[in-house]
Amino acid sequence: MNASSPSPAQNRATTTATLYGGVTNRRVTVRDLATAKQRGEKWSMLTAYDALTAGVFDEAGTPVLLVGDSAGNCHLGYETTVPVTMDQMVMLAAAVVRGTKRAMVVADLPFGSYQESPAQAMHNAARLMKDAGVGAVKLEGGERSARSIELLVEAGVPVMAHIGLTPQSVHALGGYPVQGRGDEAAHQLLRDAKAVQQAGAFAVVLEAVPAELARQVTEQLTVPTVGIGAGADCDAQVLVWTDFAGMTAGRVPKFVKQYANLRAVLGDAARAFAEDVRTSAFPAAEHTFH
Repeated sequence: MNASSPSPAQNRATTTATLYGGVTNRRVTVRDLATAKQRGEKWSMLTAYDALTAGVFDEAGTPVLLVGDSAGNCHLGYETTVPVTMDQMVMLAAAVVRGTKRAMVVADLPFGSYQESPAQAMHNAARLMKDAGVGAVKLEGGERSARSIELLVEAGVPVMAHIGLTPQSVHALGGYPVQGRGDEAAHQLLRDAKAVQQAGAFAVVLEAVPAELARQVTEQLTVPTVGIGAGADCDAQVLVWTDFAGMTAGRVPKFVKQYANLRAVLGDAARAFAEDVRTSAFPAAEHTFH
């Protein structure tokens, strides 16, 4: 190392500053994420579906926000992600873009918006970039989606791939089972990971994959891996915000860590408001015009 070369510690500090608040005059880019992979810096990604919540996460320094079709389950009242439409994704993604300044905003291509052909994928990815203003799109599938990824990347659309458990295939999978168990399944997942990287994906989500296999994929890929239920060795981690913040009712997946209990907070607030109204404690004089 010559005198002008930055030390590993300086490199780590630079990347951390880039991803976690040091850069305020531009959005995080795919180059920032590639540099983080090279320097061993891990990063977080959260889902967001509206401007207000996205703004909170953006202000907290979250470098990547995913407008996921998980909005179907946790925002729109559907049982799965399958019913989510392109029009809904464009509306939600546009709100997230408007509510943020520096996070990279990635939006899911919903079920039925890209499986027919690479041309269909291009048409709908262009909608998300032009009408919503997102910086990248995400689509599910490994080898089967490689042609679509390649076309999008060639056209200038950054693509995040998603392999392992692919929720849009819930009916074909018969639920949400862990993927990649057993030699054959593990080899297929490795092939999928290499196929999407070869096609040009800038990152790969690994969902519900054994930790040992996820570590192997992460070591073999040059692009970042984003884990959700895939162990601690991925380059990044993503959680659905309603899960991690304790808004989801009932049971949450095993891989979720709840960092807050907003469902209880909001419930207590609603009950306190109702009691104040019932007893005429609200509105008080300071809340009243004369």
